[in-house]
Amino acid sequence: MGEGAPVWITRARPGALATADRVAALGFTPLVDPLLTVEALDVEIDLSRVAALAFTSANGVEAFARLSGARDLPVFAVGRATAKAAEAAGFVSVASADGDVEDLGRLIARFASGLVLWAGAKEPAGDLVGLLRGRGVMANGIAVYETTERAPSAETLARLDGPSTALLHSPRAAQALAAILRRRPAPGLRVLCLSEAVAAPLLGLKDLGSVAFASRPDESALLELLSA
Repeated sequence: MGEGAPVWITRARPGALATADRVAALGFTPLVDPLLTVEALDVEIDLSRVAALAFTSANGVEAFARLSGARDLPVFAVGRATAKAAEAAGFVSVASADGDVEDLGRLIARFASGLVLWAGAKEPAGDLVGLLRGRGVMANGIAVYETTERAPSAETLARLDGPSTALLHSPRAAQALAAILRRRPAPGLRVLCLSEAVAAPLLGLKDLGSVAFASRPDESALLELLSA
């Protein structure tokens, strides 16, 4: 895929805008048309017995930060982007697993002491709380945001008739795209995914150009695939 070809940014705002800036800096033309929207939930957070916080997305950090002013608890983040979001929100002690939910579970099990509160999506892609409890870690979870699907524009869908690239950051977005592609083949579309788990819903689809996933689950590795 040559530079200047359209790159469809499917992740929810505001993260989509940051990704678009990085894509443009690489010489590609970003097309921001999210397949998902993120809505914060109005919930009450009890931190009375909590010893540490766990986040599996920047959206979780941002939603939690709107609901609670607590910034003194140590934070365990799934990856660099989530860790950066926690630092930007004012948390002073942030550790990153630089991986996926399994990696985060191992990090927490190794260093956490006391009850860990995970704050994230209403329908999470993985069960961090269950994983931690299975490792003997006291853990609870609270949904602080929900993700809903949205339809892309007719203009975006029309671009699928020619060579193009789509970036996928989550299994939920991949599921939404897979549903679209079952109705509308896109043999010229190259789909680049943040991880193997993100790519899974697209594997086996017919009339799709190609599917690839990053060597590690962070956006820098994902964007490296653009020039591959």
